[in-house]
Amino acid sequence: MKLEGWPIVGWATLAIGAMIAAITALVGSDEAGIRMVVRATARTSVVLFTAAFVASALHRAWPSAVSRWMLANRRYLGVSFAVSHTAHLLAILALAGWSVGKMVADAGPVALILGGGAYVFLAAMTATSFDRTAAWLGPTRWRRLHTIGAYYIWTIFFVSFTPRVTQSPIYAPFALLLLATLVLRLRARPTSRLVAAASPTPSR
Repeated sequence: MKLEGWPIVGWATLAIGAMIAAITALVGSDEAGIRMVVRATARTSVVLFTAAFVASALHRAWPSAVSRWMLANRRYLGVSFAVSHTAHLLAILALAGWSVGKMVADAGPVALILGGGAYVFLAAMTATSFDRTAAWLGPTRWRRLHTIGAYYIWTIFFVSFTPRVTQSPIYAPFALLLLATLVLRLRARPTSRLVAAASPTPSR
């Protein structure tokens, strides 16, 4: 049976939880294990984010059953990304000994402002991923929030992952994925009619 709607979020949450449990079981829950969880959740966040980020552009460029599924479930992929990135934030907090003050001090002002901005957008976008809150916000403001927020989060991911390519080749596929999704999204920008059609609609 095809996975659709909110069960996507449930299964994504279970998968992320299982991944974290496996890492802590195999590596431990000390600093090394927590750092691995931080890196792992950053990567799952990128994958889920880019899936939501590129869904409509991919379907316009190369319509297929996969792109149609991604577009129909873009909301749930986005909420799954929020789950993954919340786990990422909690792992960073655990690395700081569950001290918000230490986490802020360790991050530094630049990372705190830029990363904090991404989490503000993430919270606002997640909160307006429900029919009632999306309707309250209105189609125009909803599109503006989700468009600006998506490009801002893309930028944070790109400047976070790209410099690390020189440190480890494992970051290269994620940097290339981010770049490819941006290029595709810019090349397959919708017409005004399609933009209007992309407004939030009630879920099934």
